Amino acid sequence: MIKPHLPIALLLATASPLASQDTTSTADPIAKLVARLDLEHYKATIKGLTQFGDRRQGTARNRAAVDWIEQQLRSYGCSDVSRLTYDYQGPQPPQGPRTPRDTTRAAGGGKIRGIRARTGVNNDSLRQPDAKLRALDAEPSTPGQRQEVYCTKIGATHPNEMYIVGGHMDGIGWGEAANDDGSGTALVMELARIFSAPDVTTDRSIRFALWNNEETGLNGARAYVEQRQALQGKEEPAGSGKYPEPTWLGMIQHDMMMFDHGMPRADGTLSPEQRPEADVNIEFQSSAKFADAARTLAWTFQAANEKYATDYPASVGPHMTNTDSAPFQDLVAAISLRENERGTQIGAGWDPNWHQPTDRYTTYNDKDFRLGLNAAQTTLGALAGLVGATLK
Repeated sequence: MIKPHLPIALLLATASPLASQDTTSTADPIAKLVARLDLEHYKATIKGLTQFGDRRQGTARNRAAVDWIEQQLRSYGCSDVSRLTYDYQGPQPPQGPRTPRDTTRAAGGGKIRGIRARTGVNNDSLRQPDAKLRALDAEPSTPGQRQEVYCTKIGATHPNEMYIVGGHMDGIGWGEAANDDGSGTALVMELARIFSAPDVTTDRSIRFALWNNEETGLNGARAYVEQRQALQGKEEPAGSGKYPEPTWLGMIQHDMMMFDHGMPRADGTLSPEQRPEADVNIEFQSSAKFADAARTLAWTFQAANEKYATDYPASVGPHMTNTDSAPFQDLVAAISLRENERGTQIGAGWDPNWHQPTDRYTTYNDKDFRLGLNAAQTTLGALAGLVGATLK
């Protein structure tokens, strides 16, 4: 049974008043926008997503979560709230010769070094001790129609150009998918809320996309590229000044934002606390066709982190992989923000909650949530500059 849809306002009613502090100049309009990011609102958005369990694609709980996300975006006043519909029939048998699995950090990257802990997807329902959550996550995925939601902040002077900001809303593992990827989905929704405020104007457009089917092979993002790529920059209807698919200027993905507790110990355990040197990892793919432009975009985000993030720094790396920015990387400058490097760190067991029953809201504390908030500050600061955001 799907729980009643809890609105953010109700979730916030019981939240504590702790919020991020504005430590930057009040004369800077971007700093004012960044100051609107609130730790408790970010947490409440993640909590709202977890009411649907792991949101596994092809289930009633996934469809209910899609409905809830759309309701929230509409309540923020985000323009052009739309759904992209596609069909997913499940994994397809490989065609042609099989390519050996790449065990490096990414294509052309270095080998994984240091202590490596075991990783994998939990498929054992009995490993979830919470009976209510176990029942919520019980419905299996079935093939068929899938939907994902997006909305748009329409640019005032260049509505025909846009940046895409994404996070995937589906999860697996018999938990709540709070971090993977409730943390990234909530981040994108928070940015949609802030940029959609009536006193915010941008020169260029921003699309906020909440992908589905990431866990099955980036299928939701791939469907978006297949259906929307050829529509870029076309005015419809002619002479209207409206562009259903503005030309892509860049794609920024957010996938697992909160857990940077360091390398596993020799016995495979990790520190229970966020490490003091935790950082936001900004990645591009060095083998992509748009690698140079993506590298420049990544460093733009790093500079925004230095200026606007309150708690954690950012680092830039060239090994973006296994996330929804990959289908875009040969079409436009594409980067991803994460808690750790996907290959050498997450793929080596640095996050023991990845695809596990422990990926629940209650697993994380405010230090973890603040790492996600710092990623939001980073993206908001960089994006506001790129799109020419101003306040009335």
